[in-house]
Amino acid sequence: MPGLVGPFLLFHSLVSLLLPTLAPARSIAASSMLLYQDLITGDELLSDSFAYTEIQNGILWEVEGKWVVKGSVDVDIGANPSAEGAEDDEGVDDQAVKVVDIVDTFRLQEQPSFDKKTFVAYIKRFIKTLTPLLPADRQDEFKKNVEAAVKWLLSKVNDLQYFVGESMNEDGALVFAYYKDGKIDPTFLYFKDALKEIKC
Repeated sequence: MPGLVGPFLLFHSLVSLLLPTLAPARSIAASSMLLYQDLITGDELLSDSFAYTEIQNGILWEVEGKWVVKGSVDVDIGANPSAEGAEDDEGVDDQAVKVVDIVDTFRLQEQPSFDKKTFVAYIKRFIKTLTPLLPADRQDEFKKNVEAAVKWLLSKVNDLQYFVGESMNEDGALVFAYYKDGKIDPTFLYFKDALKEIKC
């Protein structure tokens, strides 16, 4: 047995040295999250909690929203309401409301509907504002593909809902929503290049 003490102590020392370097890496990776801010206004518009699909040659992100119930939950604890006098519980707010998760989470502000003329006027101003903010190597690709994406959005202009970020800055990016293929939950559309990725 005495002959094993040296190797055992060496192994124990190596493990002790390696563990402190490995553990923090796992905890950092587990806790990291990505937020997507409006590049123009800084408003938070999305996070990586919501999966996206790139469409229109990578110009737009398509994100599935969901109607959810927000408000107090009625919990049955087995008591008799009439015996306990709970019928007169006026201090409890039992008003549950249905909200769309993305709208509620990022406090998106719905805007009046656009017609084709106002939509085109907004998009022209938006592209003019956004393009100089993009990296030089991305600007040409954006200019090349944005027109087709705008035409596609324009074909749906009467079916879209329009949202802006919490600051309600009219120069910021619009977020669009519509009910794709008759679904009961809305699909959201973002201009990818208008989103700034923030790690938190």
